[in-house]
Amino acid sequence: MGRGKGGKKLGALGAAQIPGAKAWCPSPNPQKRLDDQTQTDQAIFTLLNNCASCAAPLPRLAKQCSRCKTRYCSAACQKKHWEEGGHDALCKKIKKGGGAEQYHAEKKYKEAVAVAVEKYADDAEGQTCYICTQALHWKTKEGLVRGCACHTTEGFVHVSCLAEQAKLLVAEADENNLDGKGWMTRWRRWDTCNLCKQQYHGVVRCALGWACWKTYVGRPEEDGLRLDAMGNLGQGLLDVDEVDAALQTFESNLAITLRINPHDETHSLLCKHFIARCHQKTGRHEEAARLFRLVYAKRKAQKDTMNALYAGFHLARSLVELGRYADAKSLMLPLLRGLDSRVEQNPLMRRVYAETLYKTEGASRDDVSKAATTLEDVLSVMRKRLGAGHPDTLGTLTELDRARMTLEDKFQQ
Repeated sequence: MGRGKGGKKLGALGAAQIPGAKAWCPSPNPQKRLDDQTQTDQAIFTLLNNCASCAAPLPRLAKQCSRCKTRYCSAACQKKHWEEGGHDALCKKIKKGGGAEQYHAEKKYKEAVAVAVEKYADDAEGQTCYICTQALHWKTKEGLVRGCACHTTEGFVHVSCLAEQAKLLVAEADENNLDGKGWMTRWRRWDTCNLCKQQYHGVVRCALGWACWKTYVGRPEEDGLRLDAMGNLGQGLLDVDEVDAALQTFESNLAITLRINPHDETHSLLCKHFIARCHQKTGRHEEAARLFRLVYAKRKAQKDTMNALYAGFHLARSLVELGRYADAKSLMLPLLRGLDSRVEQNPLMRRVYAETLYKTEGASRDDVSKAATTLEDVLSVMRKRLGAGHPDTLGTLTELDRARMTLEDKFQQ
């Protein structure tokens, strides 16, 4: 995507080298797609896709306040919002805050940070930020969070410090036209701890998603950083189960890609992968399986081995949720054979395979015993790598308990 300073670019995002396909990251070999496209006759994508007055869905080219860009479905709604909805008192404040979308992003960011700080308040008592070395942020006065895999007293930090550090590193990469690993390493600071090298999760991941979006939302619609930030926000929303908002974000990202560059299949597949993840979260496993199967086939055709692996893994997870354990098992076997032990997703893939072993109807004692042994090993790895309180560790512990109960109930002597 050629990220020259100040240039307008279409993001060519790919899930390549994305551990666990959980992060939204730019392609390690970005290519510039558009240089001169203007925005004079196009509305820029906004997360505020409902009328500010009546909450009705909005078209892209919706009517908007000439001062602050707040959008409405009709002139009547705009007039009503000004006279009765309080917009007359907020309009100047919203404009001063950068316009409706920027103002909204800043507001949601502050709310997300407050939630994250509250969650880690007890753990962070007496600690200091590993970046600025202060307990309270010098400017925002926010408290500390953690939300990664750091243990003991390590990893406590202010979300604002993480965001500022990521912003500076990405700006440096943009300034120097870095790509490949140099770009990827810097961009990953929007979602990954620099100490333990694991991704943030839950409320901290969500707060960083809003931080990323508010940083780049003001750029042109086709700008690569803006598209990347949109994807980062979608993943953060998904991490805290705000699935409807995440789905809207990924679908809008896909719509922009198809409109600006319909031939960018790499980016489109990444969008579809995360749309399928949203379906997974809401229990729409048939829809998720259909999309993952499509992405899996396309990735294999592209000889994109790593991303085909991730799509196949998530397809197997959907098949497990649908009770199609034999199908999931037959899919997982070749995936595991091609899996590098260094890949972060390895333990989760082994966990899903273990599920297919002990949940399959008519599973033998050997299969259930093998599942339990596999889950014990996976649990040990996750405790060391992610910590005992990480969601993936807790999920593995649950599956291990179930496998042990199955072994005891079905095969007790």
